[in-house]
Amino acid sequence: MAERKPFLLRVDRELLDALQRWANDDLRSLNGQIEFLLRRSLQQAGRRVRPAGAAPAEAAPAPSPDETAP
Repeated sequence: MAERKPFLLRVDRELLDALQRWANDDLRSLNGQIEFLLRRSLQQAGRRVRPAGAAPAEAAPAPSPDETAP
């Protein structure tokens, strides 16, 4: 299993209550819902994040000068 790092997140009560209701509707824990939303936001913003438990991807080799010429 991937290493999980705990951290403190301070949010106002109304936001926390709304997230808890949403988590309940989606049958997730509050932590699971927050992680789901963060991952989805990263994906929509074009930021890469590997799935939980996945091995790091190897970097693609740099193209040769012949491949980059027009």
